[in-house]
Amino acid sequence: MDRESTSNPEIYEQRVERSEKLKTNTNHHLQRIAVAWICILLSIQALWIPTPIFAQSPNSPVTFKDVTASAGISFVHSAGKRSSLLPEDVGSGAAFADYDNDGDIDLYVVNNPGPINAEITEASPGNVLYRNDGDGTFTDVTVETGVGDRGYGMGCVFGDYDNDGDLDLYVTNYGPNVLYRNNGDGTFTDVTAEAGVGETRWGTGAAFADYDNDGDLDLYVPNYIDHDLNKLAEAQKVSQQYGQSVPRILNPHSFDPQDNVMYRNNGDGTFTDVTAELGVESHGGRSLQVIFTDFDLDGDLELYVANDLSPNFLYRNNGDGTFTDVSDASWAADFRGSMGLATGDYDGDGDLDLFMSHWIEQENALYSNMWKEEGTIAGTPSKAQGIQPIHLVDDSYGASLGEESLKYVGWGTDLFDYDNDGDLDIFVANGHTFQYLDNYDLLIPQKDQFFRYDGDGVFTDVSAAAGIAALPYRVGRGVAFGDYDSDGDVDMFIVNNHGPAVLLRNEGGNRNNWLHVKLIGKKGNRDAIGARIRIKVGDRIQLREINAGASYLSFNSLTAEFGLAQETAVDWIEVIWPGGDTERFTGIGINKWVVLTKGSGT
Repeated sequence: MDRESTSNPEIYEQRVERSEKLKTNTNHHLQRIAVAWICILLSIQALWIPTPIFAQSPNSPVTFKDVTASAGISFVHSAGKRSSLLPEDVGSGAAFADYDNDGDIDLYVVNNPGPINAEITEASPGNVLYRNDGDGTFTDVTVETGVGDRGYGMGCVFGDYDNDGDLDLYVTNYGPNVLYRNNGDGTFTDVTAEAGVGETRWGTGAAFADYDNDGDLDLYVPNYIDHDLNKLAEAQKVSQQYGQSVPRILNPHSFDPQDNVMYRNNGDGTFTDVTAELGVESHGGRSLQVIFTDFDLDGDLELYVANDLSPNFLYRNNGDGTFTDVSDASWAADFRGSMGLATGDYDGDGDLDLFMSHWIEQENALYSNMWKEEGTIAGTPSKAQGIQPIHLVDDSYGASLGEESLKYVGWGTDLFDYDNDGDLDIFVANGHTFQYLDNYDLLIPQKDQFFRYDGDGVFTDVSAAAGIAALPYRVGRGVAFGDYDSDGDVDMFIVNNHGPAVLLRNEGGNRNNWLHVKLIGKKGNRDAIGARIRIKVGDRIQLREINAGASYLSFNSLTAEFGLAQETAVDWIEVIWPGGDTERFTGIGINKWVVLTKGSGT
């Protein structure tokens, strides 16, 4: 397949013509993959030779500073040597969430206890919860809160599933998952069994969302592969028989995919598995991350599933508690190795676009949502208009994001405004799945990448100017995004496989004006997950969506961050609450955090 195979050719060409920075690439994807594997066998270590670091651009004064140590964070992913088994290489993630309702976001980090066959003891590494002290530092409160799970950790997601006003926590594992109920007093209780969400397969990037608009949060759990340890010896024999330097035990295609699970919230603290009823199992998918988002702007949430080396799935929400598989019809059944997911209105046309990170030689993809451009009227469409098809067009080459990512393996990512200029930018954490041929204990590190949106449909790599290129090369995985120091710009926390995690503080993003918005729903879905927020500032309207579960195996702050550039007033804020109710708020200042409660607007 070539890169146009997931797009509408006519629309794609229109996009190409308007970009002066279009990159062309006529190689067949399968040819790229073949070349990549040859490189692995012949000279894999050449893939990670550092590139020169260029001087900082005067046009990009905003930088990211490593403040991990000064913030009191000492997290190191995993312990002991790799045993060359796939679960050791896939995780883990992190979350920025205000678990104690004190107004600042805390940090939860997922870990694994070491090699798969290692004995788990009280000394084994486990997950860690850091409480934000409000002064730029964190305190490890794992023991007193009771969330130090020592399962073979993958991802995490927060959500107030019981609607009692505080965030609960779901942790996915290579093995039994865990649901922690927040007790509201700084502690959590493991309620996995009584809630009925003890999925035991290889869970990955889960998400909370109210898919049926009944007022409580449902839970979707993607699963990866059936990594049967009893089959590994046979797989290794096949590798040796054919003289393969890269063992088959590290190839996901050597194992059967696992179906995903949709849990419907019963409203009484329990959940029911409704996967088969809804047909959203993503059969054959090898799923790594999912995201709920309202692609057709009709007040209910679609479900997008990112799969590893299997076509991705898009399930359209019919508005009646059911879904329809529109993967092929939407042009979004991406066939590459997909890892991280992010949504946002990068082109400012009033609908939500989709970015995803991919495996090496399978360029990252930016899908432009054509909903508004294909004729939908402004505002929130009615159900009658909902029959319009969803079309997502792969615009990664027109946006100068395709070729730039070919030699990297992308994971955690987000669309966010790092410099508060009103445009959404992109960060991608990179890290190989290839191991050194002369040292199987180590995966090959890579540099991360940062792309600034130029405002004309094109992104520019500003990794050097933003301080990202100066960071040590690591094996990046999950990334959480949020303003942990409450200074008006978005910071990042990166989990690195078999290495130290990194807290990156945004330095200078708040030189431009900004506004951060926290929503509170009434009764059900108190954090308004699934809501869309539109703000009018000057001659521009910006759009954000509140979601729980994105990036890669991670969770971002539930606060919507808006950059205002040099504008000094906000005309209005409009909230499209879950279910479609719309409310407008006025009289809002700038450079502040605001809390908007449903029913209190003008």
